[in-house]
Amino acid sequence: MTTAGQGDGPPTAVADVVARARACTVCAAHLPLGPRPVLRARASARLLIVGQAPGTRVHETGIPWNDRSGDRLREWLAIDRETFYDDTRIAIVPMGFCYPGRDPRGGDNPPRPECAPLWHPPLRAGLTQIALTLLVGQYAQAYYLGARRRRTLSETVRAWADYGPAFIPLPHPSWRNTAWLKRNPWFEAELLPVLRARVHALLEDGE
Repeated sequence: MTTAGQGDGPPTAVADVVARARACTVCAAHLPLGPRPVLRARASARLLIVGQAPGTRVHETGIPWNDRSGDRLREWLAIDRETFYDDTRIAIVPMGFCYPGRDPRGGDNPPRPECAPLWHPPLRAGLTQIALTLLVGQYAQAYYLGARRRRTLSETVRAWADYGPAFIPLPHPSWRNTAWLKRNPWFEAELLPVLRARVHALLEDGE
């Protein structure tokens, strides 16, 4: 069994932890398409994006957020693909690294519960330059905010200012959430301008 190991120190350990995470097979028996961990991180990254888990297209290509949800996320951030995939500036570490399969209703299963506790602590220990973490979806918010999150995802995202400057919670950019965006116009009017300003300051000028 692959393990994260002990004593993973910053920042030179990041490449080693990423390599071991990409070789992880802990959840292999539970993965319908087999293990293919998808993540990106370098010690110099300033922005961390914590999403849910890869979908089938991401599993096939090995590129995180390489789907319609990724297109919408990049639109929210107002950055292009080249910038988004520059892992010297942006780390992408989902709650589950492998595609977890489908649930009975046709959606994706939750991220495997073994993944984040095993790999996030050693990765975060090495990502010492992170100034902002985007918590995309309920699973990332539950893990990183714990008891601080609100009763619902909508309430948590609406209270985004309470989690700064370290975190900004976001809904998942899935096209299934288009109705949510229409019901919550404050997200585009109030949160997106702040989100874009923070992200661009980190990526272009630093803080």
